[in-house]
Amino acid sequence: MELILLSVAIFLIAVIMTMTGRGGGNFYVIVIVLFGYSMHEAATTGQFILMVSSLSATFLFGKNRTVEWKLVIFIGGLTAASAFFGGYFSDFVAGNILKYIFSFFLLIAAFLMLKPVKETPKIEGHKKGYWYLEYGEHNYVVNLMLALPLVIIAGFGSGMVGVSGGSFLVPLMVLACNVPMKIAVGTATTMVFATAAMGFIGHTMSGHFDYTITLPLAISAAVGGIIGGKFALRSKSMKLKKLFAYTTLLAAVVMVLNATLTY
Repeated sequence: MELILLSVAIFLIAVIMTMTGRGGGNFYVIVIVLFGYSMHEAATTGQFILMVSSLSATFLFGKNRTVEWKLVIFIGGLTAASAFFGGYFSDFVAGNILKYIFSFFLLIAAFLMLKPVKETPKIEGHKKGYWYLEYGEHNYVVNLMLALPLVIIAGFGSGMVGVSGGSFLVPLMVLACNVPMKIAVGTATTMVFATAAMGFIGHTMSGHFDYTITLPLAISAAVGGIIGGKFALRSKSMKLKKLFAYTTLLAAVVMVLNATLTY
């Protein structure tokens, strides 16, 4: 019965989180921890769930042309590599410390997404250190000097605490790279797979994988990911941003409370 209830919770989270391009890793970890599993077990399970749910949603976003593949390769490659090291070195950090680190980064991501931003600014000229991109009717520019270190930090931190990185990558693309929200959601969801896969491998090498709970939860998340992706394609960008910010704030508060009460 406990596994059934947990599967239902994972399904609902996958629907809501996929709408915001995060895959749901932060809430997966929180719920699994609240059901009595250790932070290291929850982080490993969360990474595997993300692999499956993000892959299912990627097919939907790709079909509807809301995935910027150049950013997937560039940002996804960097986050995947740094997520591997984050997952591997997580074994050297106490579970409660991971929870506080996790909450801190979530708060930053949430407040950044509440900041007003013009998604399609006028771009004049070309400067060194900037990557100019066009996708359909959208033009935007990536500040490489700002994006590179932020991407690496986001990937390492995401792998360490067992989340996808979407919580940090969506604000990064929208605010630092001027990517339209719907494209950021689709692109981040695609990148989630690579990041989660490398983080999962790192955690598994440390001996935290339990297939008896992971496989049923992954199936629930895959179905939820497809449904959430369909909702995202029909929603307005501003509503997606607010949903992203408020759910991220909730995740941070819940994890802080859990870390404090179980200290």
